[in-house]
Amino acid sequence: MDIDGPRHSGYNRFMSRTVGVLGGMGPDATVDFMSKVIASTPADRDQDHVRMLVDNNPGVPDRQAALTAGGEDPGPVLIAMARGLEAAGADFLVMPCNTAHAWAAEIRAAVRIPLLSIIDVAVAACDGYERIGLLSTAGCLESRVYQDGLSAAGKLPVLSTAGELADVQSLVFRVKGGDQGADVCKRMAVHANALVARGAEVVLAACTEIPLVLHASQVNAPVIKSTDVLAAATVARCTA
Repeated sequence: MDIDGPRHSGYNRFMSRTVGVLGGMGPDATVDFMSKVIASTPADRDQDHVRMLVDNNPGVPDRQAALTAGGEDPGPVLIAMARGLEAAGADFLVMPCNTAHAWAAEIRAAVRIPLLSIIDVAVAACDGYERIGLLSTAGCLESRVYQDGLSAAGKLPVLSTAGELADVQSLVFRVKGGDQGADVCKRMAVHANALVARGAEVVLAACTEIPLVLHASQVNAPVIKSTDVLAAATVARCTA
């Protein structure tokens, strides 16, 4: 996909593109993504960093409710955010929310600039593994964005049981409420290790709240964090 876009006056000598971030889903996950973009950037001064236009909009309707309980459709809000970032000068878009990629096709149809998919880059990061432990939320799994992506790449998703998924969901909501304490971290690691016990060769943290509380040292297999992968891919696009 062509990602060339307009160069911006006053931009630094390394970064050729501006990224538009559809954020606020949730706010802590957006800040975590931005921090990882900064940490991943080879920079010696302010001017060497990635220019990010961020719409940190916590008012996006609940994606989980939309996909699992007939809740309000977040598509129109996401489209408005994407168009606003495009109008502000973004050359491409990212969305540090896995579940919101259930509306990726609608977003892409509404703008002229590309959306760099967290799903695509996370699936690509699983190269070398066959059985992928998918630690995610009910809405994301309901949308099948990851199961379909992994299957298309010739990989087998390993999923949580219904009971495990319900607890993962409750932990994610606790993180969204500001709880990143020891109990949340321990319980999230238990669910990651349950996937490993079920045959997963690697655990994919497929919700941007999960990397905030899932520590690789507590998991009995490698951990791929979707936020980290998206941040690295964002920097790569901006430095290309």
